[in-house]
Amino acid sequence: MARPPSRVSIAALRRRFITPEGVDLNIELGSAGARAGAFLLDGIMMIAVLVVLTIAIGMMAMASQSVLMLGLWIVGFFILRNGWFTLFEMGARGATPGKRIVGLRVVARDGARLTGGAVIARNAMREIEVFLPISYFFASVGAMLTGGDILLPLLALAWSMIFLFFPLFNRDRLRVGDLLAGTWVVHRAKAQLGHDLAASAAESTRPRRTFSNAQLDLYGIYELQTLEEVLRGGQNDAIVTVAAAIRRKADIRDDGDDYGLLSDYYAALCARLERDMMVGLRREDKYSKATRAA
Repeated sequence: MARPPSRVSIAALRRRFITPEGVDLNIELGSAGARAGAFLLDGIMMIAVLVVLTIAIGMMAMASQSVLMLGLWIVGFFILRNGWFTLFEMGARGATPGKRIVGLRVVARDGARLTGGAVIARNAMREIEVFLPISYFFASVGAMLTGGDILLPLLALAWSMIFLFFPLFNRDRLRVGDLLAGTWVVHRAKAQLGHDLAASAAESTRPRRTFSNAQLDLYGIYELQTLEEVLRGGQNDAIVTVAAAIRRKADIRDDGDDYGLLSDYYAALCARLERDMMVGLRREDKYSKATRAA
């Protein structure tokens, strides 16, 4: 039977994560095992997509008798292995399907919203960390079997091992890509999901607060996600801090019910943003205006 992680090991992965609103979400970094498991799951899914891609290109090659199909397969594989991580992590969840299954997501270490540039930077390094040395290793093995130098595959293997074990030798479990992009891979809180929080607030028997459009226009999707983390975390200091910030910005009277205010505001803001999305309007955060999606 597997032993549960000790309190010391869990505490070693705890970090302060201060949002722009001054809220400390006190996150837990993803362990090396969890990150490896997520990468393995993503790899299995990418292989499944690659098999389908290979079959489709093979059928096209047989029909057209063109040698260009091999080049198309190489380009398709390159786009798949780079686009898979980049596009999924640029989404609202900040996680690939493998990370979502394991319960991980990518966040910016400075507490700000995760930017596209940071996601591209951390995943571009994966080509150098993983795929390039693996490709070089198999090419070197093939050359060695035909009389090449045995030193080349050993160098490729050593290169891979350096990057593979790099997260084990720094306290924040950072890949080289994380180090350059300023990102963390963290565990998501295992609590109610956003729609559950909104539903529980809507089904409450207590009188619900109402908010004007001007009060709801103060925040966007990023702040809604931060508010969700605060409600799920249940940390009293964070709840008091965020409630005070909303009261100050929205000019709301203090009735002493901080959690009730946040629950009602979360439900109202969630409904407002969903209505806007239905008509093609999207607002990323409080610093941007609602824009029509292309």
